[in-house]
Amino acid sequence: MKLVCAQNHLNAHLSLVGRAVSSRPTHPVLANVLLNADEETQQIKLSAFDLSLGIQTSFPAQVEEGGTLTLPAKLLSDIVSRLPEGDITLDNGSNDNYLTNLTCASGQYQVRGMGAEEFPELPTIEDGEKTQLSAEALIDGLRGSLFAASADETKQVLTGVHVSVQSDGLEFAATDGHRLAVVHTLDQGDEQSARNESSLDVTVPAKALQELIKMLDRQGSNSVDVQFDQGQVVFEWTDQRITSRLLEGQYPNYRQLVPRQFAHQVSLDRRLFLSALERISVLADQKNNIVKMMLDGATQQMTLAVDAQDVGSGRESMPAQITGDGMDIAFNVKYLMDGLKAISTADVQIQLNTPTSPAVLSPIGALKMTYLVMPVQVRN
Repeated sequence: MKLVCAQNHLNAHLSLVGRAVSSRPTHPVLANVLLNADEETQQIKLSAFDLSLGIQTSFPAQVEEGGTLTLPAKLLSDIVSRLPEGDITLDNGSNDNYLTNLTCASGQYQVRGMGAEEFPELPTIEDGEKTQLSAEALIDGLRGSLFAASADETKQVLTGVHVSVQSDGLEFAATDGHRLAVVHTLDQGDEQSARNESSLDVTVPAKALQELIKMLDRQGSNSVDVQFDQGQVVFEWTDQRITSRLLEGQYPNYRQLVPRQFAHQVSLDRRLFLSALERISVLADQKNNIVKMMLDGATQQMTLAVDAQDVGSGRESMPAQITGDGMDIAFNVKYLMDGLKAISTADVQIQLNTPTSPAVLSPIGALKMTYLVMPVQVRN
């Protein structure tokens, strides 16, 4: 194999696939990245696979002699990222020991690789279902839901986002048992009827979806082809491909958790609310992360209060449009901030019933998003 490529191209694509390299490989070759140089198409294809998440990406290069081999992902990335901008030549000649030379304007490095035949193939789906999704809808839906997925590996099915096709668009749901984020993105364009024939109803690990957002943001695309069966899902667009196993198990019936009616409603400036929470969270962090929210319908003010015993206390008030009687309710301050950061509108609405029943935050006048948070019971 011999090829010449731009340092910035190789560096960018190595960092993309590097996120699918196993940190604790069960086999030495899984710590490597697979390089495939194609003389005919003048392209380099890079692949990494940790047996759960696979990422494949390709970019143009001057391929003088095609071939495949695997090289240590971290070492290669560390070297390439520090090389000066300009062309890099990769050449492993006719070496049987996979010793590869990297030559740039300032010098030469050698890296020992392994044979490509030991590298596992990225999963492909033969008889699964296919659908095409709007990249914009995917990004909006994932940004508004991913943060609420559980980090607890004992609750496997909750460590992902449930993605389903509805009659008028896509629905994304994530919950960790204490909060729930549901985003509904409307479909636009001629592809709607084709998409709605799909029975897409899968739970995808959060890690794979985080990489999907980063890659879509970076590469840009109008649509994403999706293939799935009972165990795997493949997202593919332009020269990029992500494969992931699906999470097994029945996803909770989250729609029944959202109350139909509310006794209290609060509308206020999102940035004002978030800024006050960020300030007061400094004290909340000292004790138990709990912030108390006091609603006063008479003065149309909402007050946030934290009392960290033996440390100090804090109190902030802000104007709000409040309907219903006054009420005191407490929340985990981090949960409130996470939800407000995922909302992009100027104003936010909070709907509540009692100090012990779930509250619902939603943006005013934009994306159809429901963020349900369980309150915390506090003794006076």
